[in-house]
Order: sequence, then structure tokens, then C-alpha cells
Amino acid sequence: MHGSLSKRIWLSFIFLVLIIGLIVGLIYPISLQKALERDAYHTIEQVQLELIQNIDTFDIPDSHLDFIQKRQAERAVGHILIYQGLEGMKGDPVPASVVKQMLDQAAEQKSKVGEYHLTYQGATLYYVVRNLRQEPAAAYLISYMWDTSTKQMMQGLWRELIFVLLCAGLAALILGTLLIRYLKAPLKELGNRFEEIANLNWKKPFEWKSDDEFGKLSKQFEDMRINLIRYDEAQKDFLQRASHELKTPIMIIQSYAQSVKDGVYPEERLDDTMDIILEEAELMEKRVKKLLYYTKVDSLRDEKPNREAVSFGQLAEVIKERFATNRTDVTIAVSGEEVELKVDPEQWLVVLENLVENALRYAKSRITLSARTEGDSQVMTIENDGEPISEAEAIRLFEPFNKGKKGQFGLGLAIVKRIVERHKGQIKAENVAGGVRFTITVPNVG
Repeated sequence: MHGSLSKRIWLSFIFLVLIIGLIVGLIYPISLQKALERDAYHTIEQVQLELIQNIDTFDIPDSHLDFIQKRQAERAVGHILIYQGLEGMKGDPVPASVVKQMLDQAAEQKSKVGEYHLTYQGATLYYVVRNLRQEPAAAYLISYMWDTSTKQMMQGLWRELIFVLLCAGLAALILGTLLIRYLKAPLKELGNRFEEIANLNWKKPFEWKSDDEFGKLSKQFEDMRINLIRYDEAQKDFLQRASHELKTPIMIIQSYAQSVKDGVYPEERLDDTMDIILEEAELMEKRVKKLLYYTKVDSLRDEKPNREAVSFGQLAEVIKERFATNRTDVTIAVSGEEVELKVDPEQWLVVLENLVENALRYAKSRITLSARTEGDSQVMTIENDGEPISEAEAIRLFEPFNKGKKGQFGLGLAIVKRIVERHKGQIKAENVAGGVRFTITVPNVG
């Protein structure tokens, strides 16, 4: 259903009223008719029981109203006593065709009391046949009443029902108006705040004091606003730190290039000066690559990695060869080569590369790469025998641009954490006896 909230509410109310009206229109007349018929038979039987106390004398009091006049009287009950067939009949004068129909019903009746009705001249006649005796000759007391009072009661109840429905409709109209105002107020306020956020104005807090769904929606909106502020601040901090990281090599390259242009060599020889420029350019290139890879991994955080089955030994051997000549005084040992991982091989090489590169800065003589299987997960550890991590460093260890004492860019461990989280895994760093250990736990799938 499309349209405004007001239109939807009004259509819902109209639909509800139509359904109620349809149900009432179908069920109410039938139920009311049966109830009134039951009341009519009860009235007839009550009057009949009062009369039957003197029935042994076969004496039926005379009525001042004939058969048709009783039709106009309200709740007037007439009586007919029939015995010895039609030869013995006392009571109100009743047309022969009506008496015959009543007597036929009486003759077929098996129970002591029977309730019947017939139609005469377009009106309904309710009557109760009471079997007084069968021997020596059958005797029946027939009491009857026209449907005049039943129709009058039906008409009166219908008028009351219509009045009630009109009042209910008016109440629904008022209630619908109030409900629309109640529902639209917080939504209108929320819409205004969304518009402000669309215009990047999210400093003003939002709070709708309520315990209902709008209160929950308000809290969710406020949580979103706070997250947006944090994200915005993180983005600004990221750009500021990235600019700072790139600014230093650019300034060095610029100053050295200007010196060469002016014929001044800061390193005494031209070749040495150009080597500095090339080193800084290479350093800047590495930083740019790190930044690009970090943003790439961050943007793919919600996407599933391209998992493949690969042995830990294959990945570890590549890393070991890559860093074999970086520090000849440090030994890189590998264990658990046979452990099979279900990861993105390209990204996992980046994980191991950054962790080993970080370990090489602090290790004294040994780096150990190991893997093992624990239940449905694989556990990998990268351990070095360097100095322990301080508590202050441990808190911000995996944050971007957080450099340790010998760090370079401050992005390596942040990239590692993003990749591990993308694989639904966890990473932690801890001080152990004789060094520092990084532990990664990653599930087989997920």
C-alpha cells in the first residue's frame, strides 16, 4: 500500500469498519431472530403453564380479541383446547385451516411439548402444542402468539444498533485523527533530523522520551548518530595522519631536489644526495601502497573473502624466503606446516608478511611461525624473542597509524586486524616468557 501515513490509517479504519459492519450485518439478524423466537416460545409456555392448572375442567377463559385482533396486540397469547378430534374445541376462534395445520403437528408430535410456527397472511404465528392426554381420547392445549412484538423488538434493536454504530464511527473518526497526530509527531521530528544528517549536521543529539517503539527507534537513531560522529572523526583523523605520514618524505625530497638545483649537495656528493631522494621516494611509495591496501581491506569488511584450502607451510615458506636476507642474525622457524587453512591466500600472505616484518624490528635472534588445529578452528602464532609490549602500547596496538618504538607507518597491524576480522577470526598480542606472541584464531568456514 502506497501513500501517506494519514491515508494508510484512514484506509485501515475504513476497512475495519466495513469488516465489522459486514460481520454484524450477517450474524446479528440471524442471532437476534433466534433469540427473539426463543423469547416468544418462552412467553407462550409461561402463560400456558399458568393456564394448565385449571385445565382438568376443560375450561378456557373467553378472549375479548379475535384471531386477527390478537395480531395487533403486543405479546397477547391465545389458547385452543382440542379434545375428541375437532368435535371438542374450546378457546379463541381460529380459522379452520390454521387449526388443521396445528392439529396435524400435534398428531405427529412424540414429545409432551412441541414448538412450531406457521405463516398466515404474511405474518408469523408461533405456537406451543402440549399433549395433555392420549386415553381415552387425545387432548391438546395449543397456545399461540403473533410475531408482532418480535418485529417491534427487532426494529427497536436495529435502531439502537445503528445508533451505536454511528457513535462508534464518530469515535473512530476522533480516535483516527488523534492517532494520526500521535504517530506523525515523532516521525516528523525524525524526518527533520534525517534531513539534518543528510546535510552532515549530526552534532545535535536526538531523544524521544517514550517507552514504546518510538522510544526504541529514537535510541537506535541516536546510536546511529553517535556512530556517524565517530566514523567522521575517525575519517578526519585518518586523513590527518595519512597527510602527516606523506608530508615528511615529500618535504625531504623537495628540499634535497631544491638543493641540487641550487648546486648545493647536503650529502657532499651528488650521488649520495640522489640516493637520499630515491630512498625517500621508495619510502613514500611503500606508505602509499599501505594506505591504499588499508582502505581496500576496510571497504571489503562486509564482503566474504575468497576462501581456498591452502597449507600453512606453503604460506610460511613464501614469507620465510621473502625475509631471508633482511636480518641474517635472526632465525625464522616454522612448525605445523601440514595444517590446512581455509582462507584467502593472497590476504593471508599479507597478514604473515606484516607480522613477520613487525617481528624483525624487535626480535633478537629468533622468530617462530606455528599452526595447529583446535576443534573447528585453526590457531596460528607468530612469536619473537624481543622486548615485551608495554600496557600503553597494547591498548592501541592494532589502531591505524599507531607506531611502536621501531614502527614505520603504523598501518601493518591495523591491516592484519582488518583481514583477520574479515575471515571472522580473532587476533591478540601477549607477552610471554622470553618475548612477544601474536595469536590468530580463524574458523574453517564463515
